[in-house]
Amino acid sequence: MAYKPPKQSLTGQVFDVFILLLLTVGALYIPLYLGLAGAAKTPQPIANPTWEALGQNATEQQQWAALGITDPAAASDIVTARFDYSFSWVALAVMAVLVIGYFVMVVRLSDREYREVIEERFGPKR
Repeated sequence: MAYKPPKQSLTGQVFDVFILLLLTVGALYIPLYLGLAGAAKTPQPIANPTWEALGQNATEQQQWAALGITDPAAASDIVTARFDYSFSWVALAVMAVLVIGYFVMVVRLSDREYREVIEERFGPKR
């Protein structure tokens, strides 16, 4: 007797793919919409920037030129951007709850499905 797993309908497969696609796009874009990604901040812009005002030496200027940027104004936003190193205990707690909750959910669902497959394959527990 060969084991034959249950078949999923085409509608179920399309629904699963749609949900996974929705979750993937959501995981990528929700942090952007909530302002949690892209931590680089631009301080007061420098009026009429020069390479010297931006703190770039001759070697760095050559590297900018190799990238095709010869105008200091074009590089000003990149050079003057600073990262926001602020820390939020609330964000850490929320992330910990989400990660731990996801882990518990995966373990419980996997256990349930594992037991169903074993019972389906070998019969009910005696």
